[in-house]
Amino acid sequence: MASTLKTPGVYIEEVSLLPPSVAGVNTAIPAFIGYTQKAMIGRESVLYRPVRISSLIEFESYFGSAKPEMMNITLKGDANNPDVTIGFGPTETSGGNGGGGEGGGGGGAAEAPATGSQSRTNAGASPFLMYYSLRMYFDNGGGPCWIVSVGVFDEAQVALMNEELGLEGDDALEAITMVNAADLTAGLNAIKKEDEPTLLVFPDGVNLASASDLYGIYGQALEQCNKLKDRFTLIDLHANNAKGIGGSVLNDANDLRDNLVSDYLKYGAAYYPWLKTSVPFVYDEASVNITDSTGAGGNGGGSVTLGSLKSTNTQRYNLIKARIGQQGVILPPSSAMAGVYARVDRDRGVWKAPANVTLSNVRALTVKINDEENGELNVDPTSGKSINAIRFMTGKGVLVWGARTLAGNDNEWRYVNVRRFYIFAEESTKKASAQFVFEPNDANTWVRVKAMIENFLTDQWRAGALAGANPEAAFYVKVGLGETMTAQDILEGRMNVEIGMAVVRPAEFIILKFSHKMQE
Repeated sequence: MASTLKTPGVYIEEVSLLPPSVAGVNTAIPAFIGYTQKAMIGRESVLYRPVRISSLIEFESYFGSAKPEMMNITLKGDANNPDVTIGFGPTETSGGNGGGGEGGGGGGAAEAPATGSQSRTNAGASPFLMYYSLRMYFDNGGGPCWIVSVGVFDEAQVALMNEELGLEGDDALEAITMVNAADLTAGLNAIKKEDEPTLLVFPDGVNLASASDLYGIYGQALEQCNKLKDRFTLIDLHANNAKGIGGSVLNDANDLRDNLVSDYLKYGAAYYPWLKTSVPFVYDEASVNITDSTGAGGNGGGSVTLGSLKSTNTQRYNLIKARIGQQGVILPPSSAMAGVYARVDRDRGVWKAPANVTLSNVRALTVKINDEENGELNVDPTSGKSINAIRFMTGKGVLVWGARTLAGNDNEWRYVNVRRFYIFAEESTKKASAQFVFEPNDANTWVRVKAMIENFLTDQWRAGALAGANPEAAFYVKVGLGETMTAQDILEGRMNVEIGMAVVRPAEFIILKFSHKMQE
């Protein structure tokens, strides 16, 4: 109301009786850190600059596609139903299998379809999985996300960037040929400055030269999560182990447990094994070399390109195109899990464990896990590092069958949904409480703060996030002199608010007890 009334009349004063409200923050906004085909928006470089996107089309516009694969395809046996071997890399005179043996190399891998005999060679495949991972993310329910490009692998795009940016000599950019830990670390430092991301994903990290390099990056990510307390890390196993090539499930798990050293395991979750997806490879027909020994290719067993077959042997061209189309990139599961987190948060809420849900666009798994192996992944009494299994269930498809953080032996932070709900509640109340900074530190302010937080937590209890027959049993909020503060706290400008929550926990083990009942 005006301090001095001079003109006779009626004056209106609106009195606010309702407390301020808490707006829930976004819970599943991942940041993907890795390599891209290009990194220019207009005439401006976005290398090491986080960019927010909302769709795969937007990603393609800013960052391009995947690196086109060079393929070497060998056809043998029956002309109508040939044995197909698909390899990657430059053509070799020894037969064009990409120089790789069964299960070699890093990067994506292809597996022959169920037509003819099957074999797999994946040496020489591109180690850059960002584009394929984004496809899996959106296919599994993902929404808005952040991209941090830490390097460009396309030589033509690098030349264009140098020209546009006027970079020459030692300052000129070079095309990336391999995954580098320093690049990913720089990308992690870049995303630190952004407040919105809540998940950290490193699609290309699995193809680092050593497992220690990969888990070193994850250790830094977990440290950032602990420092900022507003994000969570999704962890993949290193490419040398996670494809299930050689060794056992326990050996693969121990590779992570031995190399990942961190005090902040509650801020991350690991998933195993890798996924045989339906995401098709990106390739250039001129870089697909065909060696057809069946006699139907019309080339006398020599090598031709797929592009040349289009005009000389349309039938063979269509057959090979179909076979390539049936292949799918083998990917680490973190990108698909980021999509699952987004989907579950949207459909149920962040308090729902992201488990017992189907993965989309997955044909099979690189490793078939049994119950005993699942138990070894889930519970490790020595290191305490839990790894969530992904399993094929008859009649249900490929399911996420674990909901633990890496801190599997921690009773407080064992479950992913509990840790992520606390992040959600902490960040939401923190942002809402900012309006009270420099307000009088007295009972009036304390009542408003308490009412604001209680209303927010009551809404969460009604939605099913908190356990308890009534709000009093589900949470408490304390603030005030003699309760959470002393006179000294007030003199020093501190307002202490204590919040306790009973977050719902998943029914991880359901025990059905049966007994005989005597006839009456």
